[in-house]
Amino acid sequence: MPTNVIVPTLDTERLHLRGFRPDDLEAYSAMLSDPQFIRHVASQAIPREDVWARILRHIGHWAVFGFGVWALEEKATGRFAGEVGFSRLERDIAPPFGEAPEAGWGLAPWSHGQGFAKEATAAIHRWFDGEFGPRRTVCMIRPANTVSMRIAEKCGYRELHRVPYRGAPMVVFERTPPP
Repeated sequence: MPTNVIVPTLDTERLHLRGFRPDDLEAYSAMLSDPQFIRHVASQAIPREDVWARILRHIGHWAVFGFGVWALEEKATGRFAGEVGFSRLERDIAPPFGEAPEAGWGLAPWSHGQGFAKEATAAIHRWFDGEFGPRRTVCMIRPANTVSMRIAEKCGYRELHRVPYRGAPMVVFERTPPP
């Protein structure tokens, strides 16, 4: 499938971060419909056609903004392990995020507890700071997702405020790296 969008690949000790591809649909759909995953990020499983739209959105972000979301693969096995990256989602939220990129990560339940999220989020923030310099970023996490809240704090995010979003309480964090 031809594309002119260049997504940088990042490698950590155990993970390969790469652009999403159409052939990620089945593994990504499985992750986004797994009850262990859903309880942290949504109220219900994400339908396959919406997963397809997410893949296309991830690919498009790179073309429009020069940043986006990477697919995670475990290096040892090549197995799809999740997603991590930055987005501009123009959420209907008050106060709005403005032009601040929103960091996000989600891992397949089989990979939980291995430190993959911490490893991947550290890598993308190093990349982002290197490409864009010190720039404000935000993230939004459900209050019950204490693991993701700890990961955000380790990346330098601090709680900004709490807001409802699509009927669920959320904690908004912000990160402003030093110059």
